Amino acid sequence: MRKGAEAFRGGRVPSRVPSRVRRSALAVALLLLVAGAAAAAQDLALALDAPHTTINFTLGDVLHTVRGTFQLKHGALRLDAASGRLTGEIVVDARSGQSGSGMRDRKMHREVLESDRYPEISFRPDRIDGRIALQGKSSVRVHGIFAIHGSEHELTVPAEVEMSKDRWTASLRFAVPYVNWGMKNPSTFFLRVSESVDIDLTASGSVTRP
Repeated sequence: MRKGAEAFRGGRVPSRVPSRVRRSALAVALLLLVAGAAAAAQDLALALDAPHTTINFTLGDVLHTVRGTFQLKHGALRLDAASGRLTGEIVVDARSGQSGSGMRDRKMHREVLESDRYPEISFRPDRIDGRIALQGKSSVRVHGIFAIHGSEHELTVPAEVEMSKDRWTASLRFAVPYVNWGMKNPSTFFLRVSESVDIDLTASGSVTRP
């Protein structure tokens, strides 16, 4: 006791740390390490593969239903599965739209989409409502900003998502009320078409995990 007291008076601290303190410090360090690794594991980079991504549209009229496609230009997303935060962008080539009729497609591009002036259609997600399983299937809702014809619109879209170790797929179906959003209705006196077009998007690509 006397030597210990002299050591304290001399400004020196005993080098031995109680084993209880060492165990507590080790437990805290391990907990922080595990928490950091779990957070990193849930931060995923999702690439979109153009050959495996399809964008189909359906437009009804009084005589028959018009069906067509658009092509993906590029896309990349980043998902924080723990918080549901989703960032990135999916960009579609507006000028790639085709329905199988040259005359109808020229009218669509010239009068409705004005695709020479507005060559891209995009969706920028910002969050997911619901939880995505890192393995298997999930049903969620994706919220974000849909940009078309020079204007932006808030949109929430239901999505079916399937995740595996290195691949992901998502299927989304939603309506675009193009007339309400400022685009021309291509209807004529003899042919009336719907003022809303249905979009079916199937996105697929690779998963990169930190």
